[in-house]
Amino acid sequence: MALPKRRHSRARVGNRRCRYRARTLALANCPQCGATVLAHNACRKCGYYQQEKVDHTVKEEQKT
Repeated sequence: MALPKRRHSRARVGNRRCRYRARTLALANCPQCGATVLAHNACRKCGYYQQEKVDHTVKEEQKT
């Protein structure tokens, strides 16, 4: 395995490590029930995605 000839500077190491950070989640409001959901995902509360019912695991008594 190859080994580096010179030590990397702190700035170069810091530039590489700056990409390892926590990202903020893209949140949106569900147009059907108004709950906060992840963007581009079906609503966990009502089961709708882009005005279509897609989640079949949500029971009727859980919606209210």
